[in-house]
Amino acid sequence: METGQRQDQRTAAQRRRTQLLEAAERVVLRDGPEASMNAIAAEAGITKPILYRHFGDKSGLYRALAKRHTDALLATLRAALDSPGDRRDRVEATLHAYLSAIETNPQVYRFLMHPAETPAADGEKGFDVGRHQVPLLRRMGEDLAEAIAERLDLGPDAGQTALVWGHGVVGMMYAAGDWWLSERPCSRDDLVRTLADLLWGRLAQVDDRSGSPGL
Repeated sequence: METGQRQDQRTAAQRRRTQLLEAAERVVLRDGPEASMNAIAAEAGITKPILYRHFGDKSGLYRALAKRHTDALLATLRAALDSPGDRRDRVEATLHAYLSAIETNPQVYRFLMHPAETPAADGEKGFDVGRHQVPLLRRMGEDLAEAIAERLDLGPDAGQTALVWGHGVVGMMYAAGDWWLSERPCSRDDLVRTLADLLWGRLAQVDDRSGSPGL
């Protein structure tokens, strides 16, 4: 087969995969963690075996959706870290960005971060995503650690310190955000301000790296 034909086939497959992911997202927005492969296949206008052919299994589809949303979230967090203002402003902007993302699409958040506890409408068990939480949060922690290491001069143990801070901040955002989204005990502004107060120890004292946009 000629190179051009192979490229056309790959392009068509990628386009079809994107269309199926968009159909899956529509179901997730409607059903949250109870989204089923049957419902997604019906939304896409295909049979379930065809859906499996593209993603392997239910976990494969979950991973594809998780990567799609995590990529977008990480890009948003990076942009907030580089926003105008002093360090406190940028930290608060990053916290706001995360909380805004889970508040705007709560069903997507629950699909990504909470296991389905009830059967889907068609009798098929919903996505069991609980076992995927750790790798997703770990990826976020590692990305934030990289951003911290790029922006702050943390001394001789910079790599280890950045990893501890990155995973610690992500854990804090996840736990506090999960509680806040469920209970709504205060406004987002109040939560952001209180979390930023918690962070305002050594983070406020170390120097930015020379030539970096800082944190």
